[in-house]
Amino acid sequence: MKDLTRGSIVSHILTMAPPIVASMITYMICQLVDLYFVAEVGEAAVAGVAAAGNAGFLINGFMQVLGVGTVALMSHAVGRKDRADAGLVFNQAIVLSVLFGLSTLIVVALLARPYMRAVAADEATVEAGTTFLLWLMPALALQSVMQVMGAGLRATGIVRPTVLVQVIAVLFNIALAPVLIAGWGTGHAFGVAGAGLASSIAILTAVMMLLAYFHRFERYVGFEPALWRPQFEQWKRIVNVGLPAGGEFAIIFAWMGVIYYVLRDFGPAAQAGFGIGTRVLGLIQMPALAVAFAAAPIVGQNFGAGNGERVRETFAKALAIATIVMVGFTILAQWKAGLLLAGFSEDREAIAVAVQFLQLVSLNLVVQGVTFICNATFQGLGNTKPVLLSSGSRLLFYAVPAIWLSTRPGFAIEQVWYLSIATTTLQAGLSLWLLRREFRKRFVQPERKVSPEPVAAE
Repeated sequence: MKDLTRGSIVSHILTMAPPIVASMITYMICQLVDLYFVAEVGEAAVAGVAAAGNAGFLINGFMQVLGVGTVALMSHAVGRKDRADAGLVFNQAIVLSVLFGLSTLIVVALLARPYMRAVAADEATVEAGTTFLLWLMPALALQSVMQVMGAGLRATGIVRPTVLVQVIAVLFNIALAPVLIAGWGTGHAFGVAGAGLASSIAILTAVMMLLAYFHRFERYVGFEPALWRPQFEQWKRIVNVGLPAGGEFAIIFAWMGVIYYVLRDFGPAAQAGFGIGTRVLGLIQMPALAVAFAAAPIVGQNFGAGNGERVRETFAKALAIATIVMVGFTILAQWKAGLLLAGFSEDREAIAVAVQFLQLVSLNLVVQGVTFICNATFQGLGNTKPVLLSSGSRLLFYAVPAIWLSTRPGFAIEQVWYLSIATTTLQAGLSLWLLRREFRKRFVQPERKVSPEPVAAE
């Protein structure tokens, strides 16, 4: 366990963020490698995997319910020096993760094809996306357990073991991709099914490695069967904190679904271009996201320890670091957008859509960084309802105009991206206002004491 209530906050962030960003970037590169080999199958395969990936994003969002709730409550317990409560939260979260994984298998099996029919531009795209989702099911189910194990370690200030395991698993996935998708060395190309299978094998490997780590090395928290009996009060604590954060991912899923919907009339090339563009955009967002991931347990431990001034300092310094990072990547996206997207499709129309998307949407990378840090701070404080409110506002002010514009004569793709810029900026401004209000409520002047219990744990 690492005590984040002492020492340099910048040092803590800069120690934790690089391994996190390495894991995130490696994972994103894995997705891009999959997309590269899937592109050889055809345009419909790229569009299908991209649209199916949005459904996977929704499932990962619901996993955030467990991850965010675990980090917040465990970090509060660590800050209070309450090891027993930290262990109880961890083991109850593990039970919930197993139940969630089983539910995921059932839901994906039943709804994969209806979902693809709702968003895909043609039957070939429907078939490709459905096949990918069905082979991806085991990975989606196992990720919930992996999420909780990683969250438990992060709450105690430990990130390197999780990152190492994830990097090894992702490299394994990358190695499997050309073999299973394109048939390298075997002569048996499984296409989009191979992409899903490679991910499932890699995630299974990661879960087994993390289980081995907990068994041999972890001493602060661990698997205690005596604590696995369902305790609904603990489940309520975890869900109360995590559910709004999971709801935010559901809103992002809906936001992306709106974009796929309004792009349908432009054909599969437009949808494929958007899918490629969002993945590259996600890659360049990773460093700021890693800073946010590092900030959350620092805020949580200091909140649990009653150190309000240090909570404020964590927010300010994390925001400064994220802003510097996002300015750099904005310049890169404006300067070399075509280079960043090179090699992911031979379809000129799809690449043109992706380049336009990346150049325009990257203009608000800085305000996206603001939102990331605000969200992380809310998570550390144990109150994620404002996160849901700001994301919901963005969806409302985006979806209605976007759908209306798509019915108007002369509707153009760039209108979708301009609207995204405006609503993302609105979300960042609202997040800052809500966080300022939260600070005023949590901290008592002039002593700057922290309220004794987070709202979500009551």
